[in-house]
Amino acid sequence: MAADLSILIFDENQVRAAIIEAGLREAGHATVATVTEIRGLVRQIEVLQPDVIVVDLENPNRDQLEHFFQVSRSVRKPVAMFVDRSDSEAIRAAVEAGVSAYVVDGLKKERVKPILDMAVSRFNAVSRLSRELADARSELAERKVIERAKGILMKAKGLDEEEAYKLLRRSAMNESRRIGDVAASLVSAYSLLGDG
Repeated sequence: MAADLSILIFDENQVRAAIIEAGLREAGHATVATVTEIRGLVRQIEVLQPDVIVVDLENPNRDQLEHFFQVSRSVRKPVAMFVDRSDSEAIRAAVEAGVSAYVVDGLKKERVKPILDMAVSRFNAVSRLSRELADARSELAERKVIERAKGILMKAKGLDEEEAYKLLRRSAMNESRRIGDVAASLVSAYSLLGDG
């Protein structure tokens, strides 16, 4: 993890926050901000735009955990959460909420940096996988539209599949558009005509 990351620490206990901050500063992080009140936390995150968020909760209740899980879902940043005790339901909820590191028991300043390294790496990996999944879904949807457009051309013009595809490709090149966009326009127009 690069030493120039900006880090936001949330902990209602100022002593514990100071331990985390000391560990981060010793690890070479100069841009560290601490927030000790939950009210306005999302706004603080928006203002400070940290690269990573560290949340330290001593003995969190369900409401506190759910609040932080909502924060994790909305801010789209790596979140490392430290708690003193937990259960399997809270761990599952943390993972589902996108918390990058959920550490139970044993907060020591020498452990903070490696945990943050892991949290940032995990967040980046999950983000990359999410983008790849979205791209794959988009590509699959586009292929379905192209197949539908080919079917329309085959039926309307009496073409075989290869000829229909070549016609779509040629139209896309002539119009300087993507083949998926041309196919979507054809499918849309066909639907408007009441034939689809």
